[in-house]
Amino acid sequence: MDFPPFRPVSRRRSRQLFDLLAGFTYTQVLYCVVTLGLIDMLAGPPLSPNAIAARIGWPLDRTERLLKAAISLQILERTSAGEVTLGIHGAALKGNPWIARFISHHSLLYADLEDPVGILSGTKKQSQLKAFWSYADQRNAADYTALMAASQEAVAAEILASYDFSRHRHLLDIGGSNGTFLRAAANRYPQLKLSLFDLPKVAEIARANLGNRFEIHGGSFLDDELPKGPDVATLIRIAHDHDDAAVATLLAAVARMLPPGGTLILAEPLSGLRATAPVADAYFGLYFAAMGQGRTRTPEEIGRMAKDAGFASIAVVATRNPVVSGMLQLTMP
Repeated sequence: MDFPPFRPVSRRRSRQLFDLLAGFTYTQVLYCVVTLGLIDMLAGPPLSPNAIAARIGWPLDRTERLLKAAISLQILERTSAGEVTLGIHGAALKGNPWIARFISHHSLLYADLEDPVGILSGTKKQSQLKAFWSYADQRNAADYTALMAASQEAVAAEILASYDFSRHRHLLDIGGSNGTFLRAAANRYPQLKLSLFDLPKVAEIARANLGNRFEIHGGSFLDDELPKGPDVATLIRIAHDHDDAAVATLLAAVARMLPPGGTLILAEPLSGLRATAPVADAYFGLYFAAMGQGRTRTPEEIGRMAKDAGFASIAVVATRNPVVSGMLQLTMP
């Protein structure tokens, strides 16, 4: 810091280190803004701090503290007249309302991370996230299906912009949730036959959500055979939810289902990429630790597992926004 030519670098690194120190407070400010409904409240004309305080039922001084914090993080911004409106990040939240669903969902993660050492070391055996993602008994099937569906449109847009399904005749979306991706695929490729496979309770939700255009199959991809016939399958944010043994079982099931030359499109956050390392390795690393299963993997790790399952080749498919989703193309011999 004392040497002027190095001072800009020193300042930047000081700020980065402080962001690591204080990042947990930033997320709590974001959580408060979303929970209090300020994104929708300020999507219209700017409001004065007094008006905001009256709407949320807080004292003015407490409201000002929250507003100043949110303005500093560019979630909100103050006009020249002293009123408050959405900042660049607040506007992005309004334009992508599914993000707010995950911000609200993070209350479970915050509770689990009260003991981050226990979560990461594995000594903390019970967690709220583990209870929420109850795949085995499906007791929260409606809740976690709704949560995943909230962001599926954004992920579907990345997949459909990055891979051409017109070369295929029949697509099976494995773990397809309520069918949001298949509906988007149907709009883009009206000639494509479309099927969905998911746990029985989730398949019921998909069946109610989708029309006769789609085939719906209920079952477990870890225990049941996948329906024959498709020449392309998709695994969208599925593999990273499971441990290696389960992923090996899943990839082998997909390989048995696909015909020679068939294709598997795997879309999820990928580890080992510098541009998305904090997303894949820090955020999802702790999330899956709290969840009690799953991890993000590098393309090379998935490639080795795919080869063992019977796939001939694996290729990274570039997506427009890898923060939303990475993508791999696995091909049968």
